[in-house]
Amino acid sequence: QLQLVESGGGLEPPGGSLRLSCKASGFRSVYSVIGWFRQVPGREREAVACIASDGRSTTYADSVKGRFTISKDNAQQLVYLQMNDLKPEDTATYYCALSRALEGSTGESTCRLDAWYRYWGQGTRVTVSS
Repeated sequence: QLQLVESGGGLEPPGGSLRLSCKASGFRSVYSVIGWFRQVPGREREAVACIASDGRSTTYADSVKGRFTISKDNAQQLVYLQMNDLKPEDTATYYCALSRALEGSTGESTCRLDAWYRYWGQGTRVTVSS
C-alpha cells in the first residue's frame, strides 16, 4: 500500500518552531526525492524545499532559506522539515511529495523544486499567529 503521511503541524506564535515529518512507505526505490510544498486557499502552491535521494543535496525556496531545514532518515523512511523563526506568512497547509531520483551533470544525487512530483500526501496544517 502506497502511503505518504505528513505530521507535526500546529499553531505557533511568530518566532516559534515546528518540525514536520513525512513518512513514505510502499513506493519503489526510484521515487526517492522528497519535496515539501505549501498552499494557502486561493493561492498557488509554493515549493518550499527538497532533498536528494542520498540526503546530501538540498534546495530551498528563497522565502525559507536560513529558517527551514530539510533532512531525511533513510532507514526510517522519514523526511523532516525543521521550521524555525516562523512568520505569519508561513501559515499554510504543508504537503510532502515524492519525485524520481535525479542526478546532476556530474552524476551527483540532486533534487529540483520544479521537478514533477508524482505522489502527494494529505497535508498538515501550520498556523503562525500570536
